[in-house]
Amino acid sequence: MIKIVDLKKSFGDEEVLKGLNLTIQEGQITVILGRSGAGKSVLLKHIIGLMKPDEGKILVNGDEITSMSERDLDRVRFQFGMLFQEGALFDSLSVWDNIAFPLSERDRLPKAEISSRVAKRIEEVELTGMEKKMPSEISGGMKKRVGLARALATDPKIVLFDEPTSELDPITENSITDLILKTHKMKKITYVIISHNMKFTLAVADKIAMLYKGRIYAEGTPAQFKASKDPLISGYVTGSLNEITHG
Repeated sequence: MIKIVDLKKSFGDEEVLKGLNLTIQEGQITVILGRSGAGKSVLLKHIIGLMKPDEGKILVNGDEITSMSERDLDRVRFQFGMLFQEGALFDSLSVWDNIAFPLSERDRLPKAEISSRVAKRIEEVELTGMEKKMPSEISGGMKKRVGLARALATDPKIVLFDEPTSELDPITENSITDLILKTHKMKKITYVIISHNMKFTLAVADKIAMLYKGRIYAEGTPAQFKASKDPLISGYVTGSLNEITHG
């Protein structure tokens, strides 16, 4: 689904991505794990074409996107849905209208089709009865649900998640974890998640790719990560390394 080859990106003298290689399989949940400041968000912006690398290639369904025109990139972006870290909801729009927004603005679907899709997404993320609420009237966890419903509204092939459990209490974090697993099971599309939350990562990932010092340090299943004797990997799993505990 996505193949990243020798990706490099610097900002001034700071080298953030240092020849990163990663293959993301279709239909799986891939979690890109790393501490804050490791370059996870920079990598995510490259995957969706919001940043251009200094060197390297990114292929999405076989299309090499780093040299594409903005017009061609827009065509590729139609395959993506995005759940932002803070939800990125429109404060002036209701829950219903936030979810409907990409369908009316981007896809320009008939009103009946929009209503049908929004109603279905609201049911899938368990927000029935909240349709008329404004973002200021709902909790952080509900905002994440609205953001996920909006990301799924256009029936994307790939959904990108930016720290979906950040700033959530443990109970809400568990509910978002369950929701991600539930929606993935229903749709079997490709989920790419960036996170520094090891508990969440072990719960949802089919594959973990650990980003460290600008490269993918290790890849594997949750079981392989838990069984690893590598001190850096076990430090992530147990939270025993200071730089990770505070990251």
